[in-house]
Amino acid sequence: MKKRANKVPEEGETLCCCEYVNRVGERSHVAACCCDCEDLDDVCDRFLKREPQKSGSLSQVTEVFTDRLRVPWFWGGARKVDLSIIPPLVLLPALLHLAALHFLLGMVVLTALPVLVLWYYYFTHRKKGRTLFFLSLALFSLGYMYYLFLTEVRPSGDVGHVQVAVVTVGVILTLAALVYTKREPGIVRPNQASVHSTVTYYGPLPDRDPAFNGGRQDVTMTVSNRAGSSEQAGVELKESSRRNWCPVCRVVRPPRAGHCRICGVCVLRLDHHCVWINNCVGQANHRSFLLTLVFFLLTSVYGISLVLQTVCPKQHLFTALFYCPGVYNQYSTALCFTCAWYSSIVTGGLLHLLVVQVINVSYNVTEREARVALRDKTARSAYCGLVVDTGVYSRGFRGNWAEFMTMGEKMNLPSPAPTDLVAFMGVSTQEQRESE
Repeated sequence: MKKRANKVPEEGETLCCCEYVNRVGERSHVAACCCDCEDLDDVCDRFLKREPQKSGSLSQVTEVFTDRLRVPWFWGGARKVDLSIIPPLVLLPALLHLAALHFLLGMVVLTALPVLVLWYYYFTHRKKGRTLFFLSLALFSLGYMYYLFLTEVRPSGDVGHVQVAVVTVGVILTLAALVYTKREPGIVRPNQASVHSTVTYYGPLPDRDPAFNGGRQDVTMTVSNRAGSSEQAGVELKESSRRNWCPVCRVVRPPRAGHCRICGVCVLRLDHHCVWINNCVGQANHRSFLLTLVFFLLTSVYGISLVLQTVCPKQHLFTALFYCPGVYNQYSTALCFTCAWYSSIVTGGLLHLLVVQVINVSYNVTEREARVALRDKTARSAYCGLVVDTGVYSRGFRGNWAEFMTMGEKMNLPSPAPTDLVAFMGVSTQEQRESE
């Protein structure tokens, strides 16, 4: 029986809350999640017949499943659900409740959990893929710890309304700073003032895959480029401009800007791509990123101290985390103690990140520049690589922090005009045609 093709939605046609456009451009419905799946039918048929599966059949079924897993949405049709957000919502409460049963289980779980997170980080970082796993883990950890604080710690009577209000304000400030951090890292925009016309060349750029975009390259042509001859323009080309040209974004990167292969954009003063916020940290959001870390650490440390004072009132605050007799006699106190340990591990990791960020700002070096300098052995490092000084942009301690606090005011500067680079590409294309 021939499969009936769905109607292709016309431009401007609105979708209802349960409709969406699938991966092949056809209009579909969330209720048809298990209907008309030829890939799944073929896999099941081969399995029942004990025939070998086709190469790539399982990956095609996975793509169909992830494309059809959607939730109804009132604006723009049904939204796709990213599967990477689900494991933290299920595993974190299960593992924490399991760790609260016995202190030996707690040691195993609290040791294995960071190892699994680090393994998944290196696995995804090697593939340069986007994932919402770490952002989901961070947000759910914050929300779940706050929920246990209100349901398990506050009813004990040792925590007053003032302490609850302080923790609540800390959580709200952390979330507000996180939302502001995710808005805009400072993407490099083309210099529209220098654009005169667009010329299409069917020749690959240097360091570019010819198969990308069908081998077509859209090159920006400026007035100054058109006035000069190709031979003079090729002589005037600067090596720094060629090095700062991004063939993917087709922009000339300003100094200290970099291309993020995960986000696929060039970012001003790129520091690094943070998986915990699923976004780049650049010139526009670097200050708010540090503010988010500060708010989270202050709230976490204060919350951990309140929990330890409640479950271990007879122990000193600095020793209660390591020695708290009788804490596993009751399941509620054991769960609070386990969550305090989990929060301490997360706090320690983010504290290390904050210390590294503060040191880098003090020496006016980004994380990306520090890695490149250490790889090329052009920087001075100390304390096992914790302090990296490239000596390129440093203006002293006060000058570096003054530049960091005021760098958001320079966001409206346009990117350099791509005159020299367009001339270079014109010369290269002309020489290629003459050789042919």
